[in-house]
Amino acid sequence: MKYFCVVLFLFTCNAVNAAVKLRLYTDTTVKSTADTDTVVRKMSISAGVVYGSDVQFFGRTGPITYPFVSTDVIYNTKNGFFAYGSALKVLGYNPLFDELDLGAGYLYKISKQFSGAASYTRFLFNRDAAQVIKSASANDIDLKNTYDWKFAKSSVIVDYLFGKEDDIFVTINTTKHFESNFNIFDDKDYLTFDPTITAILGTQNFVQRYAMDHQYQTQVDNIFFSDPDAPRQAHDNSQFNALNYNIKIPIAYNRPHYTFEFSYKYSIPVNVEGALLNRKESFYNLTFYYVFY
Repeated sequence: MKYFCVVLFLFTCNAVNAAVKLRLYTDTTVKSTADTDTVVRKMSISAGVVYGSDVQFFGRTGPITYPFVSTDVIYNTKNGFFAYGSALKVLGYNPLFDELDLGAGYLYKISKQFSGAASYTRFLFNRDAAQVIKSASANDIDLKNTYDWKFAKSSVIVDYLFGKEDDIFVTINTTKHFESNFNIFDDKDYLTFDPTITAILGTQNFVQRYAMDHQYQTQVDNIFFSDPDAPRQAHDNSQFNALNYNIKIPIAYNRPHYTFEFSYKYSIPVNVEGALLNRKESFYNLTFYYVFY
């Protein structure tokens, strides 16, 4: 369990993040991200399920709260390549699934302290899906690099998303890992605690597209709407600015092949533009994943 080559994505992030260690809708995201902090050349298959209290996309949320459930499967090869699939269901809406994600990538390790991953993800949306904020982007190219300072680990993640709108994001985070020196039920289990501080910077053209695509919902959803075609507003959305600061506090129960995790995240959006009235918000995630060696 301590040597997972790939951890479920639950969007980071992002993120729905989840990042998964979801990053696509959660943290950074709900697309899961590979755990590049430990690169071990072992074939494995990981499967997991995540419940999240609301969809978040690179520090932004929609005008409606969208609790969700996602499932993920990741295949990791001995030579560092991995492939994954994810399905997301927004609770309270009719479609069996709202989104399917397919992706592949490569894990690398440059030195004992420096490791990373590069990946591509394709987002497939159900036509009847709930109108979450992420729906302006259909593709994500992701590059993550992590440095181990011994006392903590820091990561810089660059995402280029393109679809109806193009956006670029840089996510910077630092994590301190704590592991219990005691067991709960037997000598094969332990607890982990990984508080993380994150800053998200980027453009937000996706907000402009969201407003343009959902004008008919402005009254129902209480969206602040001010002429999405206005040149000034479009210009502001294309600026590269700080988008969000957050602190995440996850605690996990671990056994050799599986993990249960509860996480709390406090999110502070900044430089909010256009259609969204974002505010400080708390997020809760429950995650279970299992690894087959």
